[in-house]
Order: sequence, then C-alpha cells, then structure tokens
Amino acid sequence: MFNPALVSLECHDCRAACDLSQPRSVCPACARPLVARYDLARVRREVPRESLGRFGTDLWRYRAVLPFAADFPAVRLGEGGTPLLPLPRLAGEIGLAGLWLKEESGNPTASFKARGLALAVNGAVAFGVRGIALPSAGNAGSAAAAYAAAAGMPCRVAVPDDTPEAFVLEVRAFGAEVKLVPGTISDAGRALAGWAPAPQWWNVATFKEPFRLEGKKTLGYEIAEQLGWRLPDVILYPTGGGTGLVGMHRAFRELAELGWTDGPMPRLVAVQVAGCAPIVRAFESRAPRAEAWANAHTVASGLRVPAPFADTLILAAMRESGGTAVAVSEEDMLDAMTDLATAEGVYACPEGAATLAALRQLRRSGEVKASERVVVYDTGSGLKYPEAWRAALARRAPGQEGTR
Repeated sequence: MFNPALVSLECHDCRAACDLSQPRSVCPACARPLVARYDLARVRREVPRESLGRFGTDLWRYRAVLPFAADFPAVRLGEGGTPLLPLPRLAGEIGLAGLWLKEESGNPTASFKARGLALAVNGAVAFGVRGIALPSAGNAGSAAAAYAAAAGMPCRVAVPDDTPEAFVLEVRAFGAEVKLVPGTISDAGRALAGWAPAPQWWNVATFKEPFRLEGKKTLGYEIAEQLGWRLPDVILYPTGGGTGLVGMHRAFRELAELGWTDGPMPRLVAVQVAGCAPIVRAFESRAPRAEAWANAHTVASGLRVPAPFADTLILAAMRESGGTAVAVSEEDMLDAMTDLATAEGVYACPEGAATLAALRQLRRSGEVKASERVVVYDTGSGLKYPEAWRAALARRAPGQEGTR
C-alpha cells in the first residue's frame, strides 16, 4: 500500500512521529502539521535519477519519493508534468538573465491544486476512508471534487459565499456537495467542522492531512529536471495556504540528499497581496507565527487566506532558503495579468500574476540581480476569474483594448 521507503509521518513543530496504521490528520501531541519522512539513503541506492521515466511523464514519475507503493493502483487524472515556459520579452523588460514561468493551468481542473488533492484522495483510498471534505477558496474544492468522483468517494466542500461562480459550478458538476459560508476561507473551515464531522469525513484541508504536501513537492522536482538538474536562483510563489512553497523547500532538500542536484537551494519568495499579507507581516517582524489578518480582501481568491495553518513551515522555508516575502498592490497584480497575456500569451490567474508584480518590486530594490535565473508561477487558468479579468482590462487606457 505505502512506499517501503516511507518511514513515518513526523510533526514539523514537536517532532513526534506517527506510523501509517490508521488515517492521520495532524499531530496527536500538538495538533500541528504532519510531514512524510523517507529513507532517502535507500532511495539513493535503489533509484537512479535516469530511471524516473519508467513511471510516466506526470507527477507519478517521482513515485520513489511519494507515499504509495509502486503497485498501488493510484487514482490518476494526468496531474503534473506541466511546462516551464521561457518568458523572453518580460525577461528583457525586467532585465534578467533568465526568466521562466511554471504554467500549472494544464493540470486537471485547470490549476496546481490537482497535484496536492490527487495525493490526498489517494491517501484516503489507501487508508480506507469513506468520504473527504475541505474548505476552499475555489480551485482546491474543484480538484478535490474531481478526484473524489474518480475514486467513487463522496465529497463536501465549504466555500466563501462570494467565491466566483465558475468554481461553485465546477464542484457541483463533479457531484460534490457545496456549502456557501459568509466570510473567508477561515469561516468556511469553521463551518465545515459541524457539516462534515470526523471520522465519517476526512478533512483534506491544507496541512490538515500529510499527503497534499507530497503532491505539491513535485513542483520542485519538475523544475529541477526541466532545468537540467541545475536549480534556479530565485522562485516566487503565490502564498495562501503555502503548501507549494513548503513542498518545494522539501523537494530541494531531498534532491540534495539524493545527490540529484548540487549547488545552493533557490531563494524562496512568498508572494501575497496588500489586502491579505499575514506571512509578509510575520516575516518582516521576525515573528515565529503569523497573526490572523483582519478584513482580508482581494480578487485573488487563493490569496485571501487570513490565517495560514502552516505558518511555521512557510516561514521556515523562506528563512532557511535565504528568501523573503513580498506584498503587492491589487493594481500591480491586475496590470501583471494583462502584461503576461500581451507580452507572452499567458492568460494567467491573478494569483500567478502577483508573482510577476513581486518580481518587478524585487528587481527595483536590487534584491533580485540581473544575472540571476528566476522562476515565477501561473497557478491556474484565468478562465475561472472573469471578475478579476474585467477589473484588469478596465485599467487599460481607452482605445488600448489590444495592448496595454
């Protein structure tokens, strides 16, 4: 059922270890996130880097460092294996030696959330769980509903009542139940507890189970392989719940221990918006934890996360990699959406465009140098964000509909 190299599930904060004998959510000792621990020395001995292709071109090519055994019949919809696109025009404008965009919109349900939810649902299958549930700002709910449908498993999703209609329709299309909750994703999370109680429903919210992180870490493995195992200098990532940022940090540490890469780890940059920036505030004040953000607001629904549960892991990823945290204005984010479209042909989501806006800030401040190689993200399709795109296009000058 599970990968024989998977040793245990370990608490990031108190280091307590849990076995795999039953479904696991958070640490039973301190209620903080659990992370998977592997015998990487064994993987290094048994799995040459050149053999990855035997498991395909999607994220399952990294099965040697994923939780499930090689013969486990995984629920798969074609997740991962997304392109790393060069951005030559924007690189020239910004003044960079190399700039790439990890384009995640080609995933099932058109976002990066497929990576994590694929692993979470397969974890539910492996543990014999009957149903899953989660709060969502949109894309995570869509992915969870799709994989639950593929697994023949019921799913419940609680979302803020102002979630863009495209997400709500998609979740319902997959047969999942939807609960609309006034407020933010934090309010949706509180409402979920009574509507989808344990143990009948396994909560697969961000960092409330250990396997979503494992799916997201494949972002780091893919970037490394796509760049010929030479890691970039800087990676900017839109950070709401933070699973992708933490996952890449884990991936780069594992890659070094496996001997598949050498050289320094990329500096990881958490990108948030001015209307909801709890991680930026905690990082800048050198706080050990992030305080909840009051009156969170932004059209980038995936960044409207007032109180990230895994704040300690997110802050550790930035600090240990020598990275930083940046908050961008709503206006700069909207302008970056149209810039990606007109300069590079990428119809980005607002969360992804925020990374381009943040890169511009860091180039102006000198924190990213012209000689550096940089990766930014488009975490999902702009097609799901008509409201954000109306706002972005409205900022174009009259008569400039075809250009910015």
